[in-house]
Order: sequence, then C-alpha cells, then structure tokens
Amino acid sequence: MKCDLSVLEGDKYRLLKSVTTAENGRTAEPLLVDDAFKAGRYELLMHFDAYFAKWDTKLPSPNFLGTVPIRFVIRKVTERYHLPVLFSPWGYSYYRGS
Repeated sequence: MKCDLSVLEGDKYRLLKSVTTAENGRTAEPLLVDDAFKAGRYELLMHFDAYFAKWDTKLPSPNFLGTVPIRFVIRKVTERYHLPVLFSPWGYSYYRGS
C-alpha cells in the first residue's frame, strides 16, 4: 500500500516521504529514524482505494474509503512508537502499539 507521511508545520502538512508497504504490511524501515524522529504532529495518508484496486477487490463505485488520513502526535522521542493499522473496504482502526 502506498503511504504518504507528512508533518504539521504551522497550519499545513508538509510531505516528508512516500513509501510502499511490503506484502506483510510493513515498511522496509521505520518511517522516522535518527534526526528525522522528532516530536510533532504527523499525518499518514493511506491509499486504500489503490490498494484494493491492485488486488481486484470488488468495491462499490465510488469506493466507501479512498485515501485515509491518520493523524498522530509524537511527544517524547525517548519512547518507542509503532502504528498498527487494521483495515477493510468498509472501515479501519489504528492504535499506538508497543
């Protein structure tokens, strides 16, 4: 799945990077590492519509979900952050993992 990671600067999100997850749903490396891992407000834009189209999933037209923004905050860079996302053509959930 294609995912776009952005950081909030002022009142707008600025794109940091675009990645594509592997077959297991994970990225090849953490999205924020070393100097890029900073406190702040982030948005992960997940391209559900393109993902389901790739797998020829039968969906209504228009799709119920298209691109889905997931917004989260990193407060303490001394802590570990993991963002598991569970999704279907009809809904999604996410949480801060361990």
